[in-house]
Amino acid sequence: MAHPFWSLKPWWCQPWTILLTGTIGIAGSWLLLQIWWLTTGVALVVIAWWVLFLLIVPNITPVETIVE
Repeated sequence: MAHPFWSLKPWWCQPWTILLTGTIGIAGSWLLLQIWWLTTGVALVVIAWWVLFLLIVPNITPVETIVE
């Protein structure tokens, strides 16, 4: 079952769009620049963004806040 946190978010702020945007960012960095260390930096930032918005924020949001 989906986390109730995501039911409050619009379609463009769902997990699949966050993953897709990050993947496009990493792939786009490599396809446009083809500099491995720059793409690695982009990937690290994207992974930190994923961890923050897909794992940490939904789990620290109190359920009472979501239900109301």
